[in-house]
Amino acid sequence: MISHRDAPQWVKEAGRAATRAGGRLTSGARMLPDFLMVGTQRGGTTSLFRALAAHPAVVQPNFHKGVHYFDVNYPRGLAWYRGHFPVRSLAERRVTAAMDGAAPLAFESAGYYMHHPVAPERIARDLPGVKLIVLLRDPVVRTYSAHKHELARGFETEPFERALDLEAERIAGEVEKIKADPAYVSHSHRHHSYLDRSQYADQIERLFALFGRDRVLVLYAEDFFSEPEPCYDSILEFLGLPAWRPASFERHNARPGSPLPDHLQRRLSDHFAPYDDRLAALLGAEPAWRR
Repeated sequence: MISHRDAPQWVKEAGRAATRAGGRLTSGARMLPDFLMVGTQRGGTTSLFRALAAHPAVVQPNFHKGVHYFDVNYPRGLAWYRGHFPVRSLAERRVTAAMDGAAPLAFESAGYYMHHPVAPERIARDLPGVKLIVLLRDPVVRTYSAHKHELARGFETEPFERALDLEAERIAGEVEKIKADPAYVSHSHRHHSYLDRSQYADQIERLFALFGRDRVLVLYAEDFFSEPEPCYDSILEFLGLPAWRPASFERHNARPGSPLPDHLQRRLSDHFAPYDDRLAALLGAEPAWRR
């Protein structure tokens, strides 16, 4: 018998399509997220997602780390989104068996949510009371890593320095198009926003304004990878989850590559300095990469 893991891709996709169709039909009985990991891309979110998904009281989407509903799939509707999550009664039964007295919390992770021009507003409207987790990473390192990521996926063809030079031209007018048309998906805004996506202060300010500081937890990849236990404990406290830890914390999706040339290191450091100053003022402490 072929396991799901070993099945051909078309078999997996057919199974997922059938599950999504069934999910839409039973959407009223299914959960919606209690919390979201909203970014940032190439910030360690996959590693943190897997550590949180391992918690006995946490429920993840049926097939995906991120459903990408609030950024690129919004026209599909809330019933489609809800269809990706487990039936509440079944989740409650499973969680009760694993951790007596605990209630299940559902979540997903999409690194584009925080940076997308209208996703945060959609989240605030459709998921009242939801909590957000933000995992930030040194913007210089994140920017370089994002380029390697897009290059490996075939969404980028230009070398890093040329991609930086082209960014403003590539994304010019894209925010306005996204805001004007809910069905519009901007390839360049999603895949070529290397500098813009690493300018964190603007994005955090918007989240605070929409959700309030008490519903947004900002953490740093540098802290999580150096000392994961206190970071993990702070998340559980923020979410009101019972204390628990996985057997180990693993790092996923790291992309090896050549070091960043000195002149580009200086260029990026100079570019991000004022944004990091604003972020420090906003959060009341220096970000991890400047300590």
